[in-house]
Amino acid sequence: MASLAVTEFVINPASASRLISNPITNNTFFFFCFCFPKRGASLLLKSHLHSASRFRKANATTSSSSSDQYDQRQQEEEEEEEDDDENFQVVTAVRSKYNDIVIVDTPKSRMLLLDSTYNVHSIINKGIHKWTGSYWDEFVSLPAIVPNGPIAIYGLGGGTAAYLMLDLWPSLKLEGWEIDEILIDKVRDYFGLSDLEKPTETGGVLQVHIGDVFSPSEDASGRYAGIVVDLFSEGKVLPQLEEVATWLKLKDRLMPNGRIMVNCGGIDGVSDMTYGTARPKSMNDVWMHNSAIRALSEAFPGKVSWKRMPERNGENFLALTGLLPDLSSWSAAVPGHLSETVKKWKLCAPSQ
Repeated sequence: MASLAVTEFVINPASASRLISNPITNNTFFFFCFCFPKRGASLLLKSHLHSASRFRKANATTSSSSSDQYDQRQQEEEEEEEDDDENFQVVTAVRSKYNDIVIVDTPKSRMLLLDSTYNVHSIINKGIHKWTGSYWDEFVSLPAIVPNGPIAIYGLGGGTAAYLMLDLWPSLKLEGWEIDEILIDKVRDYFGLSDLEKPTETGGVLQVHIGDVFSPSEDASGRYAGIVVDLFSEGKVLPQLEEVATWLKLKDRLMPNGRIMVNCGGIDGVSDMTYGTARPKSMNDVWMHNSAIRALSEAFPGKVSWKRMPERNGENFLALTGLLPDLSSWSAAVPGHLSETVKKWKLCAPSQ
């Protein structure tokens, strides 16, 4: 175990219920009902998984709505009722220097919730269906368009991206970075991270680094074929990712033709004219309201592409550096649903 001080904690029993914001978008929330045992931090809970966007759609529906829309709403409500019946258990809850760490187990998955927002930072599905349906899946497409060489994951969390990448690309050399040593200890215990740290039959492996990815000591020129960036705190991207200087430093860590793929979060909560950026003229310009992508576009002029996850999958913005890949070739190089999702990347180019 780590040498850092750890404080075990339980949630105040007086708070019989609380709302916890969803990690990925803030459009979904978990409603936890806690039962407090006499000892330990093990908590039983039930979750009502709702989508705020569904409520908005329902509220916006008028008498002219078609029967198809009504049937769809009914189906969604039935699915939500089924979710209500699922049992959840908190298997561990600790506080470190950097995070409140909660690991939640369900019959279908295990989730990592972090910081005071209790955002979901990782999820591992049980059974044969490994895909998450969220941005972690998109990271798995990166090895198909970068040179041979190690790929870094900045913001390892519970290892979801590493797990999926090594499952599809078992010869990959991954380097996962995480600032929180206590978190890594817990993830090794409860997410099977230690298994990824053992070489596969074809030599693939995850090497875990504990430290600050922005430290000058980590500026090794030309080190990585690709870098995955998934750095959040308190539900927001780290402020460093909104600075051009940060991306210029990370750019120097890439091999020739290397790329960076970034989870950029959602639309900034800013006015239309903040940073001198006018309201987008079309949906092709909506990326302009994401500060991380704006900074990337300055650091990699003409060489940043973007896409946005569907509403049902979080609406996060993703960014990719380098020239826009040949989407047909990229699609042919990845399996399953990724072959369709990679076709949705677009170059960051404001409409005239």
